[in-house]
Amino acid sequence: MRLKDQEDALIEELRFQDINESILKAIKKIKRHLFVFKEDLNVAYENIALPLDYGSTISQPYTVALMLQNLELRKGLRVLEIGTGSGWNSALIGYLVGSKGEVYTTEVIEEMVKFSKKNIKKTGIKNVKIFYGDILRKDLFKIKKFDRIIITAAAYEIPEKLIKMLKNNGILLCPVGKEVQKLIKVKKKDGKLMKYSLGDFIFIRLKE
Repeated sequence: MRLKDQEDALIEELRFQDINESILKAIKKIKRHLFVFKEDLNVAYENIALPLDYGSTISQPYTVALMLQNLELRKGLRVLEIGTGSGWNSALIGYLVGSKGEVYTTEVIEEMVKFSKKNIKKTGIKNVKIFYGDILRKDLFKIKKFDRIIITAAAYEIPEKLIKMLKNNGILLCPVGKEVQKLIKVKKKDGKLMKYSLGDFIFIRLKE
């Protein structure tokens, strides 16, 4: 089956899983096959996670789509992503927030920084800034507050530092737990946190 046909089948599968049209449009625009290894091209549009180097993965498309949908992204937002990985999620966010939006993404594996930069460049997305290092241990950039924060690896609890970096009326997503995690959505309103569980998932462990 051609990549285009595989992509169309994935889009229909995600639509059946109640992913909205704006997210589906982004997934059609930011091609997943640009972010996987050559040996995995034939399964680039399967609804499964795929391996990368250094213990990383490119997440299952449904998981990525669900997280993006629950971030409630719109044009012009400033977004922080923890865990750049392949760069696919970063590029999708960059597309969804538009040219006036900003995406700051951090990665603790230097080789993955190079890999993600190369991948994102292929898409033409230019509002994604990739930083090497651990934002939880040091300040990597001058920006202190974000409209949205997404953590793409599992934590034992939501890092307090990231809660403080979330603007009022902002949204944060983080997988929380041990072997199986709850995907937690946090909304901050008037200094108070409202938390919701989006179900059970399995993510690689956040390096803390």
